[in-house]
Amino acid sequence: SVFLNTLTPKFYVALTGTSSLISGLILIFEWWYFRKYGTSFIEQVSVSHLRPLLGGVESSSTTGLFASVNGEAEPRPSVSECKVWRNPLNLFRGAEYNRYTWVTGKEPLTYYDMNLSAQDHQTFFTGDTPQLRPEDAVMQKAWRERNPQARIRAAYQAIEMNHECAAAYVLLAEEEATTITEAERLFKKALSIAGKDINLLVYIKRRLAMCARKLGRIKEAVKMMRDLMKEFPLLGMLNIHENLLEALLELQAYADVQAVLAKYDDISLPKSATICYTSALLKARAVSDKFSPEAASRRGLSTAEMNAVEAIHRAVEFNPHVPKYLLEMKSLILPPEHILKRGDSEAVAYAFFHLQHWKRAEGALNLLHCTWEGTFRIIPYPLEKGHLFYPYPGCTETADRELLPSFHEVSVYPKKELPFFILFTAGLCSFTAMLAMLTHQFPELMGVFAKAV
Repeated sequence: SVFLNTLTPKFYVALTGTSSLISGLILIFEWWYFRKYGTSFIEQVSVSHLRPLLGGVESSSTTGLFASVNGEAEPRPSVSECKVWRNPLNLFRGAEYNRYTWVTGKEPLTYYDMNLSAQDHQTFFTGDTPQLRPEDAVMQKAWRERNPQARIRAAYQAIEMNHECAAAYVLLAEEEATTITEAERLFKKALSIAGKDINLLVYIKRRLAMCARKLGRIKEAVKMMRDLMKEFPLLGMLNIHENLLEALLELQAYADVQAVLAKYDDISLPKSATICYTSALLKARAVSDKFSPEAASRRGLSTAEMNAVEAIHRAVEFNPHVPKYLLEMKSLILPPEHILKRGDSEAVAYAFFHLQHWKRAEGALNLLHCTWEGTFRIIPYPLEKGHLFYPYPGCTETADRELLPSFHEVSVYPKKELPFFILFTAGLCSFTAMLAMLTHQFPELMGVFAKAV
């Protein structure tokens, strides 16, 4: 009590002010960490480090995105739900991604995404070779190089060793060519020397079709894609039909689009945002030009309108991130080279190429705007089960943060509640700030109160 009697009001002002400052800094850090990583830093540290010390069991959710778990652990989404897929419409690095970097100074691709592409190229172009030729060994190293200029130099080195190294021309077309025309020329050169390597032939022909699509020769691109699908029917996992759907939509060949959907929108085949939303677009297009929410509320929905709304609900359940990009409620970025189905990365990739097709169908975006949020009244909450699809996987946020650049705000579904420690530090900061203000305004009264307590 003697010590407390010697304390001045200034001490209490300093104490409460310092407490408020420290709790405020903790609050700011916790909020930043939550926005960046989707979890509380204090909570993560306590679960990862303190719980094992106290004899608790570490949560299986912290063991990593693709880690295996024991049979008795909480069920995780299936492997296919968490699998990262190659983006069928990925852009050209030299002619498109690099242009964005030159203009904005921002890197549109993450290292994780580019590393996955390097693994794809290594497997695709040199994985089946029984004995590596010297130029193949150089190209294997080239795909692994982190520096773009080092990759390009390695490609030229491979060409010096063998002028008919098709994989080297593929790399130059992807990374050195600064225009689509130049990339097309290099791909044609690669095609002429590719020989009978099926992997190379499929890759080059697909990219040539994409070059034709980007240069406005859309009918030629459609023919090339159809020929490729006919020549290699067993390569359905490459999703060439998604390139074909986009090109046909650009031609406004809606009957052909419906024919492709009839083949690939099958219950036994894996779905994608392109399949689900294109199906919704075709059904919406049939009724959207005359759709009015006021008239529909008075007379009810017609059969065609009901079919369109159900198709939109189905698409939104599959990927709930897409509508905000189509309705321009959220800004688009360049799509990544890999996507996670049902995730934000797939939504970005779909909307980047298909927003124009929705805009072209009169009233389609208005119908989407009026009906998409109704999906969430159908889906059970919490997401222990789905409605038309499996429950929404919990792994998408983690993978999307790896695939999408840091300047993009990752869309999260379902929306997460604010962690307890953010609410706690916010309350603590507010309480200590109020005490500091009261102590500053009424020092004598607060001093008496502190001594009494």
